[in-house]
Amino acid sequence: MSQRSHRSAWRKATQIAVTVAAATTLAAVGPATAHADGTDPATDEIVIGTEAPAEPEEEVVDVPAGQVDQEPVTEPEVPLPGKPPGDKPDAEHCGGTTNVYTPQTKGKQYHKGVGATQSNYNGTPRAAKSTFTSEVTGTVGVSVTGGLTVSVKAMLAKIEGKYDVNLSASLTAKLGNKISVSTPAKKTTNAKYGVFRLKNTGVSYTIYSNCRTSPKKTVTSYSPMKVGWYLWES
Repeated sequence: MSQRSHRSAWRKATQIAVTVAAATTLAAVGPATAHADGTDPATDEIVIGTEAPAEPEEEVVDVPAGQVDQEPVTEPEVPLPGKPPGDKPDAEHCGGTTNVYTPQTKGKQYHKGVGATQSNYNGTPRAAKSTFTSEVTGTVGVSVTGGLTVSVKAMLAKIEGKYDVNLSASLTAKLGNKISVSTPAKKTTNAKYGVFRLKNTGVSYTIYSNCRTSPKKTVTSYSPMKVGWYLWES
């Protein structure tokens, strides 16, 4: 084989190697499709999505850290028909008033960010590394809709027991955490640091000492699971 042929063969082999390396780099980014919460439908692992993190659709209230152990005030005890309040000698007795919460539907994980969204555009013709660093420290707690009759701590215990998950009343995303990812050519990687929270729907109500129950309310909650980055490309 002539020297020119050797050079031509070497050049082709080099081009193939570069192409394979570039494909491997892009594959490492992960699929560009995911749930709105940034988790893979099959593995529940965090991947690079195509949209910003979804917000809760319900009207939820953040529960202050100092109130997670407190049981909400329940409605007054319902008297039995035909008996004046406080005069129930023949009433069936169910013990003291009991508040109940039963988890029913395990939802997806939703990301609540701490600090501003960071973005990096790769204007080059090949993949490039993007590095992001969290710029603030912030704590994310539990958010719920109205109607919860038990304490947030009791609600979390019920959800953990049913689905075998670990939840917290609050988690702190700290300043200085870094992450590096590959940004494809002519794409923007967006990053938001914060806390992933599990969505859950359950039913809550009160059983009174006369065995009557209050109306059952559907309660939706978002409970902290883990601290991390939510990434998406645009």
